[in-house]
Amino acid sequence: MEGIHSKKTALKILSQTPVSVLDLATVVEGESAGDALRRSLRMAQKAEALGYTRYWFAEHHNMESVASSATAVLIGYIAGGTSSIRVGSGGVMLPNHAPLIIAEQFGTLASLYPSRIDLGLGRAPGTDPLTSYALRRNLKGDVDDFPNDVAELISYLGPKDPDARIRAVPGEGTEVPVWLLGSSMYSAQLAAVMGLPFAFASHFAPTYLMEALELYKERFQPSKYLAEPYSMACVNVIAADTDEEAAYLATSFYQMALGMIRNKRRPLPPPVASMNGLWNEGERAAIANMTHYAFVGSAPTVKTGLQSFLEGTGVDEIMITSHVYSLEAKMRCYELIAALFETKEANRDRQKNL
Repeated sequence: MEGIHSKKTALKILSQTPVSVLDLATVVEGESAGDALRRSLRMAQKAEALGYTRYWFAEHHNMESVASSATAVLIGYIAGGTSSIRVGSGGVMLPNHAPLIIAEQFGTLASLYPSRIDLGLGRAPGTDPLTSYALRRNLKGDVDDFPNDVAELISYLGPKDPDARIRAVPGEGTEVPVWLLGSSMYSAQLAAVMGLPFAFASHFAPTYLMEALELYKERFQPSKYLAEPYSMACVNVIAADTDEEAAYLATSFYQMALGMIRNKRRPLPPPVASMNGLWNEGERAAIANMTHYAFVGSAPTVKTGLQSFLEGTGVDEIMITSHVYSLEAKMRCYELIAALFETKEANRDRQKNL
C-alpha cells in the first residue's frame, strides 16, 4: 500500500521508528475556530520541516474545543499549505457518511495531492447521540454496516471500471491508502481480515491496546495492500526542556479532559500552577486511567517512556497528539520528539553521511 512500508525487527527502537501527528485543530481559550485552523497549518508545516511522516485530523462534532469536524475540507487546506508530508484522517467516522461521498472527497484530495493522502476510518460517531442523529437523519447508516461500508468505499477507490453502474469521480483509480482505526477488538479483527493497516486510539482509550494489537497480528491475512501487518498507536506526548515545564504545560490537557468528564467541553485553557482544587480524587483517577499512555517530561524522560511503550507494543509507527496551549511551546514539543524518532529529515542526514 502506498505510503506504508512494513518492516520486522527483533528489537524496535525509537530512532528506527516513524513518527506522525494527530491533530484535532484544537481551539484554545481566547481564540476562534479560524485561529485554530491557521494554527494547525503552522504546526503541519513545522512537522513537515522536522520530517514527521503523517499529519492526521480526527472527525468530531459539537465540541467547542475541536475545529476538525469538516475533516476532508481541513485536509485539503493543510495539504495545500505543505508539500511532502502525508495528510489524512484519523479518522473519518464512516457511519456518519455515505461511502460514495467519502470516496469522492478523498479521491478529489488524492487527485490534487497525489501520493500524499491517507484515509483512516473509524466506526464510532465521534459525538453525542443527539448530534449523531442530526448528522445521519437522512442516512440509514449503522455501525453494524461498517464492514460492508468499508469494502464499498475501497471498491470506489480501486481500479477504473467503465462498466460499473456507480463510480467515484474523482476517486476511481486513486487507490488512496485506507486504514482502520479503533479502540477495541472489533476494528483490529476487521483490519486483520481485510489485510489493512491498523491504528489504535490509545491516547484516550488505552484498555484494549495490547489485546487488539495481538489479535491483529495473529489473524492478519495478506492482501494486495499489505503483505505483513502494519500497526500504529496514538499516544499523548507533552515534551519540554525540563520535566517541571512539561508538567506545567500538561495542566491544560488535564483541564480539557476534566471538562470532558463533566460534559463541559470548553476550549483548551491556559496551564495552571496546580490541579489541586480543580479536580476531586475520583476525577483525577479517571483522567489518569484515560491518559495511561501519556508521556510528559523532558526529552530524556519522554524517550524512556516511549521506548518502553514501543518495546511493549511492537507497533510499526507511533502517532503523537499534544494538547499544548502555547503555539511556541507546542512547536518546541514537536522539535524535541522528532529528535527521538526516525524522521525523513534524519534519513536525509544519514544519506548525506554515507
